[in-house]
Amino acid sequence: MMEAKLGLKENWQQFTLLVIVNAFVGGMVGLERSIIPQLAEHEFGIVSKVAILSFITAFGFSKAVANYFAGRFADKIGRKNLLTIGWLMALPIPFILIYANNWQWVIVANMLLGFSQGITWSSTVVMKMDLVGEKNRGLAKGLNEFAGYLSVGMVAFLTAYIADNYGIRPYPFYLGIFMAVVGLILSLFWVKDTRHFVAQEGKESNIIKAENVFWNTTVKDKTLSSVTQAGLINNLNDGMIWGLLPILLWQLKLSTPQIGIITAIYPSIWGVGQIVTGRLSDVLSKKKMLFWGMFLQGIAIILLIYTRNFYLLAILSALLGIGTALVYPTFLSSIGQATNPSQRAESIGVFRLWRDLGYAFGAIISGIIADRMGLNYAIVFIGVLTILSSIIIQVRMPEK
Repeated sequence: MMEAKLGLKENWQQFTLLVIVNAFVGGMVGLERSIIPQLAEHEFGIVSKVAILSFITAFGFSKAVANYFAGRFADKIGRKNLLTIGWLMALPIPFILIYANNWQWVIVANMLLGFSQGITWSSTVVMKMDLVGEKNRGLAKGLNEFAGYLSVGMVAFLTAYIADNYGIRPYPFYLGIFMAVVGLILSLFWVKDTRHFVAQEGKESNIIKAENVFWNTTVKDKTLSSVTQAGLINNLNDGMIWGLLPILLWQLKLSTPQIGIITAIYPSIWGVGQIVTGRLSDVLSKKKMLFWGMFLQGIAIILLIYTRNFYLLAILSALLGIGTALVYPTFLSSIGQATNPSQRAESIGVFRLWRDLGYAFGAIISGIIADRMGLNYAIVFIGVLTILSSIIIQVRMPEK
């Protein structure tokens, strides 16, 4: 086998293909971003916030588990094979959502979505990091997340528009059928495995292997554990935004297209911004980027309850997207810098396990608080947790 050449320029064709594939991966989440809470209330008569957010809880738990096992088995069965398996899991999702006759089927669809997202997104992230080497790792992560989350925002807007004009079912979910089929075909026939790139990078690394990757990433290592807790809180607030922001906007009597715009701005800026922040994470202080990103998110979330104007809400959604864009590529570039290449996929899997459990924790916590104390209390509580996470980064994470 020829020696693998690390670098973005050297592997631009395969890298570009993986960016396109991850756009389809993100689109599968955007499929639900604007309209599932409406589906719960309008078609199934569900009013409890805990019950409505149960679809996010199912998604979060299943995605977290899939992330962990994707990291564990990436080297054993291959990144390409994992990616293909993830797309096979995605195929039934839009059909289940189209024909679901009770809320339990929506939960099943979201469990499948979680498993699929955990495997496909983890695979594309790890494969891009394999290809580019250390120099452009943040940029690689930024481009990956740009494609994924811009697609989340665009599809969220499209589904809201289609639902407003043609009904919640079935037409918005036809997009899902198209994305799942194309994503599977690209992954099956054109994506190439990248395990040999890891072997090449491992020859050049002087980072000592951890005895226990799970413990090291979760608790022991100050850098890895600081990043991990911030990832969990980041997705905890995203789980709340996903489920409760549309409900807050409905209560303010905004139209469905307005709701679609506001809910799309956040992930769109999150995605586009990572082209810039991903590159910045390669050259600037990762600690400062993580601190300010989490702090800005927390402030933007708290201010949501004091805002009634559509344009101000759109600005807060944009600020939330900027804060998230600052931290998202920085999370994984920090982990890539602090781990041995041979353990990188597993460490990323552990991080993504905790990070995506945040979806479930955010849905459960915010749903309970919203039901018992009101929507505003739930939003403020999550905002305060996000600010506390930024303080943990400032105090615990070493500067490198």
